[in-house]
Amino acid sequence: MSSPVWFVNIIKRTFPQRFIMARMTRLPVIGRFIDYLLFEGDDIIYLPKDQTIQVGEEIEGPENMILPSQVVEHFIEKASYLWIMNTCICREATKCKDFPIELGCLFMGEAAMDINPKLGRRVSKEEALEHVRRCREAGLFQLIGRNKLDTMWLNVRPGDKLLTVCNCCPCCCLWRVLPVLSPKVSYKVHRMPGVKVTVTDRCEGCGTCVEKACFVNAIRLEGDRAVIGDACRGCGHCVSVCPEGAIELTIEDTTFMDSLIPRISSLVDVT
Repeated sequence: MSSPVWFVNIIKRTFPQRFIMARMTRLPVIGRFIDYLLFEGDDIIYLPKDQTIQVGEEIEGPENMILPSQVVEHFIEKASYLWIMNTCICREATKCKDFPIELGCLFMGEAAMDINPKLGRRVSKEEALEHVRRCREAGLFQLIGRNKLDTMWLNVRPGDKLLTVCNCCPCCCLWRVLPVLSPKVSYKVHRMPGVKVTVTDRCEGCGTCVEKACFVNAIRLEGDRAVIGDACRGCGHCVSVCPEGAIELTIEDTTFMDSLIPRISSLVDVT
């Protein structure tokens, strides 16, 4: 039986305490149990925003380049079951003021049909494509992958029949806990293959990217210049907010779809 609304409401009320649970993953015994219960088998990839990508010289124009959004669109076209949540539980729980609360997750796969109908609705491919387009236009960045935590809080099975597409904002994203999670768990959330984020000489050290952009605390100031660390998941939000246009995101491997599609398909069957 799917999770009732009252249980989901409890999750919303306790959402601000998620950092406490995240820190517990660093405890030897409790951490292994939490990993098994909530994160076993996970593989989650953050997709950079299309409009933040620098087009390389070898490519004639953006119209000839495969964009990260096409990863999501590929699975939408392939999926037999598509489900949109009525709201984003993360933004609703934190009463987000900067991004639309009504733009919730998109789930694909047979397991999505067991989600409580009071939490969302089944949609057509056209509706799903329109939904992810609206999310991107609202400034949200998307992640895609197998996320056991979703099967647990929604109480749906099996995990290999549920593909998650989250539409995240930097202020409320669940994965803001990444800096305090155990490395074993945090390493299951990746940047997209081939993505590189670089701070250029145009940086003036204003700190906008540090204060407003990074949900994983991967940016810091050293003197009068921003520095991006290895924790960066390549979402591209820092590129969007930099007032000087000093941060660039490039995709060094333009054939990323060739590896990413089979990687996700091996974990989740959406047909």
